[in-house]
Order: sequence, then structure tokens, then C-alpha cells
Amino acid sequence: MPDRTSPVGDEDALRFHSQPTRGKLALQPTKPMATQRDLSLAYSPGVAAPVKAIAADPDAVYEYTSKGNMVAVVSNGTAILGLGNLGPMASKPVMEGKAVLFKRFADIDGMDIEVSEDDPDQFIECVARFGETFGGINLEDIKGPDCFIIEQKLRERLDIPVFHDDQHGTAIIAAAGIINACEITRRDISKLKVVVNGAGAAGIAVLELLKAMGVKAANCILCDSRGPIYQGREDGMNQWKAAHAAPTKARTLAEALKGADCFLGLSVAGAVDEDMVKSMAKDPIIFAMANPEPEIRPEVVRKIRKDAIMATGRSDYPNQVNNVLGFPYIFRGALDVRARTINEEMKIACAHALANLAKEDVPDEVAAAYHGQRPSFGRDYIIPSPFDPRLISYVPPYVAQAAMDTGVARRPIEDMKAYKASLARRLDPTASLLQRIQGAVAGKGKRVVFAEGEEPSVIRAAFAFQTQELGEAILVGREEQTRANMRLVGVPEDALKIVNARLSERNSDYADFLYHRLQREGFLKRDVQRLVNNDRNVFSACMVKLGDADGMVTGVTRNYDAALKDIGRVLDPAEDERVIGMSIVLAKNRTLFIADTNVTEFPDSEALADIACEAAAAARRFGFEPRVAFLSYSTFGNPAGQRSEKIQAAVNMLDERGVDFEYEGEMAADVALDPAHKLLYPFSRMTGPANVMVMPAIHSASIATRLMGAGAGATVLGPMLLGFEKPVQIARLGAPVTEIVTLAALAAYDLSAEALAAE
Repeated sequence: MPDRTSPVGDEDALRFHSQPTRGKLALQPTKPMATQRDLSLAYSPGVAAPVKAIAADPDAVYEYTSKGNMVAVVSNGTAILGLGNLGPMASKPVMEGKAVLFKRFADIDGMDIEVSEDDPDQFIECVARFGETFGGINLEDIKGPDCFIIEQKLRERLDIPVFHDDQHGTAIIAAAGIINACEITRRDISKLKVVVNGAGAAGIAVLELLKAMGVKAANCILCDSRGPIYQGREDGMNQWKAAHAAPTKARTLAEALKGADCFLGLSVAGAVDEDMVKSMAKDPIIFAMANPEPEIRPEVVRKIRKDAIMATGRSDYPNQVNNVLGFPYIFRGALDVRARTINEEMKIACAHALANLAKEDVPDEVAAAYHGQRPSFGRDYIIPSPFDPRLISYVPPYVAQAAMDTGVARRPIEDMKAYKASLARRLDPTASLLQRIQGAVAGKGKRVVFAEGEEPSVIRAAFAFQTQELGEAILVGREEQTRANMRLVGVPEDALKIVNARLSERNSDYADFLYHRLQREGFLKRDVQRLVNNDRNVFSACMVKLGDADGMVTGVTRNYDAALKDIGRVLDPAEDERVIGMSIVLAKNRTLFIADTNVTEFPDSEALADIACEAAAAARRFGFEPRVAFLSYSTFGNPAGQRSEKIQAAVNMLDERGVDFEYEGEMAADVALDPAHKLLYPFSRMTGPANVMVMPAIHSASIATRLMGAGAGATVLGPMLLGFEKPVQIARLGAPVTEIVTLAALAAYDLSAEALAAE
């Protein structure tokens, strides 16, 4: 596996933390503060109402404040990242970083709090006094054994989740890896012989969680710097170590490892040597998690044990035990059911969720993190990647369900499917829109043909489309090559229908149809036969035209214009419609439809009017009431110009057509988006800001969408193709799997005005 990290020097890190803004966190209001009324609602006198409501019912604090989505990240800096006791202020960059991870991965507002107190009892008293203002407490970088005492006492005093991530985070991720390693090596976890080296917070937590999952205490040996913790040992002991004293004759780590199935290292570099690894059982499971240098390096293990499954705490080796896979999603699930605590069952549920996710086909975001290599479940991929975007919607439901099952949830979730959908929307602004589309097509059995069926990415997209029950996927390609690539990407060979254009029983029917269509455009019969045999876009479009499929998707291997030309040889625009391209821009609290983005380069007045009608119908199909603005450099004739006259003529045409949506123009973009633009232009026909933007030319549409995507942080979906008589979507060259699946779903959904009318 290649190195997936870039070297980080001290100067780079210092510059990152100081420029352009000091630190990594900032507060941002969630309500508008633009008017006197806003201020009155946000503070006095508006705050009186929620104050009284909370006084009457303390649980109402979850309804009227941000408590339910806030976690305090608390430390006293006594054990900072293995650097030791450097004090609370030195821990602040780490705690800010943890708060950032909460926001980035689970949309939880983390707030770092550094407490200047080393005495455990005083620390407990301090945190207990402010703890209830948060939905949960994440303890971090607190030395042992103080961390055990602090967590236990705070859990007893506070009625919210308290979680020491240095203990339990590592334990949960390691447990997920152990579950999958046992499956690969065909082991029964209850019979697993485990050695844990490192009797600190993380080591003890790992052992406790494994025992809770079924590993027998008699099969576990915990070691510290003095060796195994055995029954009767007195030196270097405390109550937490004593609880795991084993009935063993082993007195060294080397003796403990003889015949062991599993080694879990949370200790120091070099603690394990080659002879120790050789002495372990067949298919040894070795998690060397010391950072930054593991107890033994994977390359050393590989030389002597080809059968070993390895994991480390480093990102430059396979199977990284990374706490970011756990704490954001554990707290997300706990907060969403307003859990009173995080119990063992919730931790185990999280471990099983992570183990299950690692078995699923990885999305493109994960492949990108591996420099294009696509990992799959096996010895080098037993723990999911932190960059898997499905974590947010996959893991918290397991945690929430466990909280409900064990009676610690204040607010049980009634509709788990809806909850999962809401989780996906938290970090992906396109999720809500796509969920509407997928919900509409699921179970309808629409047949979508994937024209470039031999391509590995297209095969994976077709399989995902079909397994998500969005419709039936049909691959166009040569059987032998297509099946070879299906094996390559791990798709069962019989899972998808394959159609060979040259050998299809419909080949002659398609050729006859196309010859009749193109014979007066200079095509001979042999020319048409060659197109049907060799051009998969033409063949696929014929399938759709003659009713053998309901829609198609293409474009991954050919540029947009070439694919559009191929399709245009077979399909016509729908009656009274124009073929256009439209992109959807999803910004915070705003969705914009932009047309035409990729078909008509310089539309005339009639084309602009047609584009407006087509885009408005599509917006309505997506569930939005269209308000169309014809954009220009001028607003209502100021300044005047030839292009403004063209737009004015388009508006006049819509007047004559008597369309059933709001429209206005010509308008500058800022005026079109201003909800108060009628103060300056009281004659405007729009009742609110525009949501459909008709551009004067392709270049302006392209510039606008790319600028909003790259410069303003908006999410751009599309371009999608509208106006053909049958649903067709063209992906961009080299499009990732998720985009192909989305376009296939759009083809099944059918954005045409005819489909809207049928509804």
C-alpha cells in the first residue's frame, strides 16, 4: 500500500495554526442578525419565552438551545499525545483539533475546555458544575489512573454521555478490526487467545471491551512494562490492573505470546521482536498500535509471517486504528436519542457497524484517499477508511438503536429509515434532493442501460444502482470483457444483464429503424449497420427509443459533445421541448437551477424562452416552485444593449405563451437573488428571489457554476440533460461511480415535462 501521507514539518504546522486566522475554531450564529426584530428575538425581549419554557420543563432546553448538538472536549493536559504533562494551555491545539473533527465528520459543535487542575477530585467537581450545559462530555489527554476515576465519577454525577476517548475510542476501532480478522481467519471470538501489551487507559479499555464481546477472561493476558499481570502479582499493581490478573505461568511478554492468536499493542516501539511473532499461532492477528512507531513494523512481520493480519495506528500502513472512526459517530447517535450515558452495548454496536461497513464496496472518496487504488475487504482492509462518506449515516443508527434497546435513550427514534436519511443530509447538501429522486424510483423496476458497460467504474455504478433497488441495470458490452471486469471489481458475474450490440437479437431491428431515420442524411445501410454494431451510444439509444430500456446513461469514456451527437442520431427532442443542459447549485439554505450549461452556446430569444420553460418544468419536477430570472449584465434596461434586447424579447415571448410560472428579466444576478429587490423595482413580477437562472450563453453558465462550486463552497450537481423524447443522461468524462449512479437515477426519474404532467 503506498504512503498516503505528506510529511508535516514544524513550520508547516505552526503556520497552519496561525494563518490566516489564529486557531481552528470560530463561532457562527445560526439565526439572522440583520434587523432590529432579529435582535429583539435573539436577545431581549425574545429570550424570555424560551427561558420560561425551560424553567417549567428542564428538558425543553434541548428544544430551544443548542445543547443537544454540543459536546465539550475537556482536558487538563496531563497526557498530551504521548508528550506527557505539558499543562492545560499546551493541550488547547489538540482539543481544538478534536472539536474540528466532531464538526467535520458528524456535524457536532465541539467546544474545547481546558481545566487548570491536576487533582482528580477537584477536576471532577469543576466539570460536574458546567457539564449539564452540554449534550455530552468528551474527556481527552488525561493521565492514568486519574482518567479512570474522573470518567467513572462524572458518569455517576452527570445525566449526559461522558466518554474518555483515549480509552474507549481505540478500543472500539480495534474491536471492529478484531471482528473482521476473526471472520477472515475463521476464528470463534469466544475462543480467541489474546495478549494485550500496555496496561494504561487504552489497553485496559480494549481488553474490557473484548471480554464484553465474548472473549473469555481465561484466554486473556494483560502485560505492562514489568511483564504479564498474573494472579498473585504485587509489584506495580493497581485496582484496574488487578481486575484483569490472569491465571498464567507466563512471566514475560515473549512467554505470553507463545501460541497466542492475537496481539494488541498499546505500549512502546520495539516491544515485539521477530521470535515473538514466529511463536504465535497460525494466522496471527497483530495490532501494533504504538504511535508514532509501532511495537513491530508491518514489513518486518511480512518477512516472517505471510499469514499475519496487521494493523497499526499509522496512516501509511493498511488497517489504521484511527479514533476518528468512532467518537464523532458514537456521540452523533447518543445525542440524537438524548442518551443519558454511553454504555458497553453502544460501544459494541459501534464496533459491529464499523466491521460491517468495511465489508461493503468502497466509494470513490475512499479510492481517492488510497491514490486511486480501490481497497476491498480482506487482510489489508478490515477497518473502514476515515474518508468513507457513508460513516455518518451508517454508524450512528447502530449506536442509537443500542441506546434505545438498553433504556438509556430519552427520545427514541421512531422511523430509523428517516433518521438515516437525515444523517446523510447533515454533511451532503445533495442528499435531500437525491433521496427524493431515489425514493420516487425505488421499486419501480425502470430499466436503465449503461452504454459503456465494459468500464469498471460503470460496472460498479450499475451494480450499485441495481442493489439499491433503483431499477434494473443493463450493461452494453462484450460478454467476455465485461465479465472479466466484473470479476476485477468484485461484482458477481450473473448479477447484471449484459447485451452485446453486435450479437443482439434486436440488432437488425435497430439498424432498420436507424436507416429509415438517417437515409436522407447521407447514410448508407452499411454505415448505419456499422453504427449499431460499434457505437454503444447509438445502440443504447436505440434500446431506449424502441422500448427495450426506459433510460440510458453514458459519457464516461467520450467527451460530452461526441456523446450528445451520437444520441441525437437516434432520439429527437420531445414535443414542444428543447434539449438543454441544467446544473443544480446547492448552497447553504438555497438551491439554484442554472441553464443552459452545456448545449446551446449562444441562444437567441426563442431559445432563451424555451430554456426557461424547460428549466422551470425540471425545477417543479424536483419539488420547487420555479421563479425564473433571465440574467444579464444589466437590470431592466440599465445599461442598455443588444443582448438586453434579446432577453426582453424572450420575456415578451413568455408573455404570449401564458406560462404558469413566475419569470422576470433582464436582471443582474445580485438583483435576481435579492428577496427585497421589489423595493427598488416594485413592478417586478417575481414574488421572491429567483431559483431558476437562465444564462445568456454557455460560457457565463459554466463560469457561474464553477465559480460557485470552487470559490463559494457550494455543491454543484450536474449538468443534467433535459428535453429529449426519452430520458438520457451524459456523465462527464471520467466521472466517479457516485455521479454515474446519480445520473442513472435521474434517467429513471425522468425529468421531462411529460413525466411531470403524468404525476
